[in-house]
Amino acid sequence: MIRVLVIDDSAVMRAFLGRVVGSQPDMELAGVASDPLLAIDRIRRSPPDVITLDVEMPRMNGLEFLRKLMAVRPLPVVMVSSLTQQGAEATLRALELGAVDFFPKPASLEALDAVGPGIAEKIRAAAQARVGRHGWAPAESRPASAGPVALRPAAARPASGRIIGIGASTGGVEALRHILTALPAAMPPIVIAQHMLPGFTETFARRLDASCELNVREAKDGEEACEGGVYVAPGGRHLVVQRSATGYRLRLSDEPPVNRHRPSVDTLFRSLAQAAGPRCTALILTGMGADGAEAMLELRRSGATTLAQDEASSVVFGMPRQAIALGAAQEIVGLEQVAGRLLALSAQGHP
Repeated sequence: MIRVLVIDDSAVMRAFLGRVVGSQPDMELAGVASDPLLAIDRIRRSPPDVITLDVEMPRMNGLEFLRKLMAVRPLPVVMVSSLTQQGAEATLRALELGAVDFFPKPASLEALDAVGPGIAEKIRAAAQARVGRHGWAPAESRPASAGPVALRPAAARPASGRIIGIGASTGGVEALRHILTALPAAMPPIVIAQHMLPGFTETFARRLDASCELNVREAKDGEEACEGGVYVAPGGRHLVVQRSATGYRLRLSDEPPVNRHRPSVDTLFRSLAQAAGPRCTALILTGMGADGAEAMLELRRSGATTLAQDEASSVVFGMPRQAIALGAAQEIVGLEQVAGRLLALSAQGHP
């Protein structure tokens, strides 16, 4: 049984999350607390398997509590976020501090029941997660701007050669930051499908852009993929790559979810198999489920170079495991080796 501790200053959310947990056959409610200080003694006496944690609370906010928890007794934490710019910033900071995942507070009481199954799935994934004392601090680079990220002149050349596709889910936000901050500006375009809800991907891209030499932005429909550019699929939309006269063009789609996800890694990878084939390097990172595995096999058959993150460095070894089991991944690499491998493959030029 997965024992879940709910920490939230809202009585409504505590009751709702308690019902969600109590209705799952593989979960039990380990307790509820209205603020982190009240939860500390309970955690010491009987550590839960997973904690759900609100950000804004009295006496000690969720981020401060999370920072202290990860320093002394790391546990899987799923954050409860608000669908605001400030909420998105705080949520991504929580992931940097070691939280496994997050879910947004529903906009209304009427919407609570609809999000219950998704919350239960996130708790399940968190229970499988490897949690450690990492808490990577955000890199100090140029400050994140408040507006859309624009590609700088050095990255304005359309890509006509190689392209890199990356798919990720649970744990992917920090894995992506770890990889991208280690890469130089002179890279082929990188397209990313990270399972993330609408309202968060623009902030995610902006924060990455502030810590990378690469130009990171939320992908826009119809734009050309440029060298040195990183394009993140917007939450709630599929990202598709098409071959164009000058290189690669990006398209966004509102087609139904694939593998229950939109954006879907399978959708992105299938488009890369058609548009780039042997010019593509594909990487599948940490995440629960099987999204991306079948399309990665198509990529490998098309001549692409395919990589999967290894189990030891994955927060949740679901998506990479499926890709490896299908024979879709040519190489299995640890997170620390990914950036160097991408750089080496990119330096090979055209096939």
